Amino acid sequence: MVREKVRVSTRTLQWKCVESRVDNKRLCYGRFILSPLIKGQADTIGIAMRRALLGEIEGTCITRAKSEKIPHEYSTIVGIQESVHEILMNLKEIGLRSNLYGTCGAFICARGPGYVTAQDIISPPSVEIVDNTQHIARLTEPIDLCIGLQIERNRGYRYSIKRPNNFQDGSYPIDAVFMPVRNANHSIHSYGNGNERQEILFLEIWTNGSLTPKEALHEASRNLIDLFIPFLHAEEETLHLEYNRHKGTLPPLTFHDRLAKLRKNKKRNRIEIYFY
Repeated sequence: MVREKVRVSTRTLQWKCVESRVDNKRLCYGRFILSPLIKGQADTIGIAMRRALLGEIEGTCITRAKSEKIPHEYSTIVGIQESVHEILMNLKEIGLRSNLYGTCGAFICARGPGYVTAQDIISPPSVEIVDNTQHIARLTEPIDLCIGLQIERNRGYRYSIKRPNNFQDGSYPIDAVFMPVRNANHSIHSYGNGNERQEILFLEIWTNGSLTPKEALHEASRNLIDLFIPFLHAEEETLHLEYNRHKGTLPPLTFHDRLAKLRKNKKRNRIEIYFY
């Protein structure tokens, strides 16, 4: 059905969401098409979009936890079912949505017995919890659990560097997965004959719920455009060559230019190549 619609469309590029669903609060899926594209363009756009979706979109997560009652990361606390390491892993999985810049503080203060969930996180108004039911810990005795949190907005993935002096004050870094896009795939459908052969690009996007797949697609597109803007505004003088070329300043030879020159002179007994 999608194929027939594209065939009667004009040459103007058009995109459309052909499937969208929310599996749960922390997993959203979207499938998009872009067409009609000339042969080769779908792969070019698909590879760039996938990289931008996975690496160029900012997200928010918990990057540090602090509690003076914790002796070390792999210890256990009386009255808490999970180990400290398990609690840190649960905090790592908390999905957050925010418009903050840099870092901010938050904290958890709960009393047992009972379950501690993401709903118990007290954060600034600029930070929103995606799923309040996410499990953090279970308190089996009437004890207090107080944890200070550091929340940060950034992009990509950052492995926490654990230094001994961090543990002395009860501060524990957490591996930061800022990426709101959990996975992205692209596929290509070709149609037509001969020189009229065209392509349809299919994009599949899975997000963690802090962004919808459509929002992620828009954000990745804007980030890609921003990367190419400097080329559009490059000064004309740096690229312009005079009609009388021998009076113009030519750019330095690239590696490929040097290689071509080497091949032309391969019959000479001795060749000297200078790389500047």
